[in-house]
Amino acid sequence: MAHIEGTFTGAGGLNLYYQSWQPEGESRAIVAIVHGLGAHSGLFSNAVQYLLPLGYVIYAFDLRGHGRSPGQRGHINSWAELREDLYTFLTRIQERGPGCACFLWGHSLGAVIAVDYALRFPQSLQGLILTAPALGKVKLPVLKVALGRMLSQVWPNFSLKVGIEKNAGSRNPKVIATPDPLRHDYGSARLAAEFFATSKWVQNHASDLQVPLLILHGSYDQVTPPEGSLAFFHKVTFPDKERYEYEGDYHDFHQDINYQKVLVDLQNWLEKHLAGEIGLQPTICQIKIPTLQSELSSL
Repeated sequence: MAHIEGTFTGAGGLNLYYQSWQPEGESRAIVAIVHGLGAHSGLFSNAVQYLLPLGYVIYAFDLRGHGRSPGQRGHINSWAELREDLYTFLTRIQERGPGCACFLWGHSLGAVIAVDYALRFPQSLQGLILTAPALGKVKLPVLKVALGRMLSQVWPNFSLKVGIEKNAGSRNPKVIATPDPLRHDYGSARLAAEFFATSKWVQNHASDLQVPLLILHGSYDQVTPPEGSLAFFHKVTFPDKERYEYEGDYHDFHQDINYQKVLVDLQNWLEKHLAGEIGLQPTICQIKIPTLQSELSSL
């Protein structure tokens, strides 16, 4: 396995941190991951360890204001920055592996970023995976939501702790007990306003989605309740769509005690969409792996 770290230039010239994991043998497809609010690209190790031996190349990056990427924690100037960051990231990835099938995986807030992208650039993707998508009602303190919307125009970088309980993500005691210095619990007024506006736009345009869709959600998700993803799923008219709900699972169920079951369902869906069942021809990817130190620094 080759683990590569580096940066790429996002919107406004911001250098964003990314990492990728390349399998030892032949590569079959790319899975690009977009994490959620307060999280970072290093939280999907279970999925990486599971998918790598199957021939999947994994890419993930830290959103601006998250993890190892610069910027005020949990702040954006506009949603267009997130869209441009993801567009640039995927473009660079696909330049390294031209012709490779690319599946986009968004989690929570990252799922909204991913759907927004897929609605605008469907031709660049072979599939869209949404886990615990922040669609519909989000369980955040009402006062903080109202304050964020009110201050977005007059004090956009005003920031508050979001107030998500630590144990709302997983039932795994090791995950709960282990401090993660790269995580944060902040969101700015502008991020809140832009997120709710984009979430509404995405839901209103669900019927326009033209990408194979997989939604995975925990039934006990207290951050982004599963009713929202179910409503979105029903609005999608594209016939190639599947949704699974896992009884008892929490928000970050890729880190929950039931994560193996989730990854098996994810694998089966990926395999089906690479086996030609939806018109794709089975293929072997040729991913350009950087060999020079200068190449490792950037996508």
